[in-house]
Amino acid sequence: MTAPTLAELGTDLLVTSRRRRAVALARPFAGVLCFAGVAWAGWWWLTPLVAFLVFVAVVNVTHDVVHRTIGLSQRATEWALFATGLVLLESGHAYRATHTQHHRYFPHPDDPEGHPADLSFLGALLHGPVFLVRLWWWSFRRGKDRGWLLAEAAAPVTAVVGGTLLWPYAPGVLTYAVMMIVGSWVYPLLTVYLPHHDYGDTPLTRTRTLRGRVVPALFLELTYHLEHHLYPQVPSHHLPELARRLDPYLAANGVRPVRVV
Repeated sequence: MTAPTLAELGTDLLVTSRRRRAVALARPFAGVLCFAGVAWAGWWWLTPLVAFLVFVAVVNVTHDVVHRTIGLSQRATEWALFATGLVLLESGHAYRATHTQHHRYFPHPDDPEGHPADLSFLGALLHGPVFLVRLWWWSFRRGKDRGWLLAEAAAPVTAVVGGTLLWPYAPGVLTYAVMMIVGSWVYPLLTVYLPHHDYGDTPLTRTRTLRGRVVPALFLELTYHLEHHLYPQVPSHHLPELARRLDPYLAANGVRPVRVV
């Protein structure tokens, strides 16, 4: 059974309103302000939760920016990659280079983002500290966007050094930097290994999808991994509807989504 085209599924799936775009772009920075607020108030027990929400907000919007699904101009795209990447002290431009490569070639030796799918669970977990470094270096060697890449590489160093100097006056700065850096170590496990390990030979068997109400909403629909790989042009906020429309096709081909709460 041939996969339906986007025209058959509905071109309304490609539409993003100004309000949705504004909310998606604002969420990461609202999260940073929230983190600053709880740190200033001394509510340190809340900072891991806020950090998690910041991660989800950034990954969600950066993903859409990379795939050009929320209607930004080329210039705005470059600055959005830079700014949202800075929130997590990461390189948005390295992410674009490696993620588009992942979509083109997975599974392939020249897919640095997809590499953890070939590791064990423990291997993917241990790969965390070097994952983003490897992605940045792969991107830098390609010779594109080197100015952006160098500026973005300075962010975590600046944050850690600045946070250390400011520790007696504002301990939240270093706390935030450490949480962002260490938090990124779960990327290989959560974003590559779990969706892709033990992949098959066809597009329908190379990626998993999680369906439910609470978990997909908590992760801002990023759990619809198979649907995204099949139709990367669809913005994340339309992935639940895309999944619903794809259900007959997936069922006819024996694909069983993983059910979560």
